[in-house]
Amino acid sequence: MNRLLMTLCLAASLSAANVLAADYVNKDILISAEDAVKLIGNPKVMFVSGDNEDIYKLGHIKGSVEMYAHHLHHSEIDGEMHCAPLYRCIDDAEQTIGKKGISNDMMVIAYDDFKGPNATGVYSFFDSYGHKNVKVLNGGRSAMMAVDPAQKEYDALNKELKASSKAQKDAKEALKKEGADKAALDAIIAKSQADSVILKTKMTEVEKRLLVVKGDENVTAKTYKINPKNVKYTAIADKNEVKHAMEDILKNGKSSKFVIIDSRGLAEIIGERKMDNVARGGHIPGATFIEWSQISDADKKMSFKSADEIQKVYDNYGVTKDKTIYAYCQVGAGRGSEHITALQLLGYKNVKVFTGSWDVWGNDMNLPIKR
Repeated sequence: MNRLLMTLCLAASLSAANVLAADYVNKDILISAEDAVKLIGNPKVMFVSGDNEDIYKLGHIKGSVEMYAHHLHHSEIDGEMHCAPLYRCIDDAEQTIGKKGISNDMMVIAYDDFKGPNATGVYSFFDSYGHKNVKVLNGGRSAMMAVDPAQKEYDALNKELKASSKAQKDAKEALKKEGADKAALDAIIAKSQADSVILKTKMTEVEKRLLVVKGDENVTAKTYKINPKNVKYTAIADKNEVKHAMEDILKNGKSSKFVIIDSRGLAEIIGERKMDNVARGGHIPGATFIEWSQISDADKKMSFKSADEIQKVYDNYGVTKDKTIYAYCQVGAGRGSEHITALQLLGYKNVKVFTGSWDVWGNDMNLPIKR
C-alpha cells in the first residue's frame, strides 16, 4: 500500500507541471517551465529565443540562442520568396539552424518573453522542416523566472537595495533643511551605504545562479541537414494556395471550405500602418480578423489561453475543424503562427501558416487587397 501511495504521489507530481496543457488535444506541443527547467544544460536540448537580439541581450535563458522570428522568413526587398512556401530554401535553412549550434538529434524548446508569437514562429520554422522534437515553452522567459529560486532571492535583494538607496537619498535631502539632525541623518546615510555594498555583493553572487541571464550569445556551430522528404507542406502555404482560398471565400461566403485569418492589429488591416518595405497596406479580401492577442493570455503571462477560451474565440468567428485554415501576419512566423499553433493544440488538422504573409501579398501588384 505504501509503495502504491508513493507511486501515485510521484505520478501526481510529474503531471502537476503539465496541468496547464491538460485541456489541449495535442499536449506535446507545449512544455511547462517546471519541466523545461530540468533540461537547462542538457547537451541534447537547445532553448531558442524568438525575440530580437536586443531583447535577448537584456535577458535570456542560460545557454540559449537567438533566432528572431521576424527574420526566419527570407524574402527579397520586393517580397519575393525563392522557395515558397518554405520559410527559407533548404540549404539556407540548414546553415541558419546549424550556425546556432543545433543538430538534428536535439530537442528544440522555443520561447519568447511570454506572449507566444515569436516562440511559435520558431516552432513553426523547425516544424515545417520536419524537425522531430520541437516544443513551445508556455509562458516563456517570464515562466522560467517564476520557477527559479535564485531569481526570487535576487529580486528580494534588489528590493532591499532600492529601499536602502531611497533611505540614503531621503536622508541627504533632509540634511538640506534648516534644523536637521545632522548626526542622526549622517548615521542613516552611512548605514545605507554600508548596506548597499553588502547587498550588491550578495546580488553578484546570486546572479551566477540565475536561469535567465544577460549578455551575448555563446555558441559553436554544428552541421544540420534537412531531408526534403520530411518537409511538412501540410503546415505551410504560399500565395497561390491562399489566393485560391480567397477566391473560394469570395464566391461561397460562409459556406466556403476555407478560412483566412488575419492576425494583425486594426491599423495594419485597414492599411494605416505598413511594416518593413511593403508597398501596399491593407488586407486579403475575405479574411477573418482575429488579432493574435485574443489567443495569448496576457493576464496570466502565458503563451496561450485555456483550450475552452481559445475554442470560444474560434467558434465566435466560425473557424471550424471541417475547414482548411490559413493564418497570416507580416511574415508568418509570429502572430500568424500563434494562431496555427493554437489550432493545432485544439486538434485542428488542416491548418497552415501563410509563410509569405503580408510581406509577399502586399508587394505583389497582381494580388488584390482591401482596406
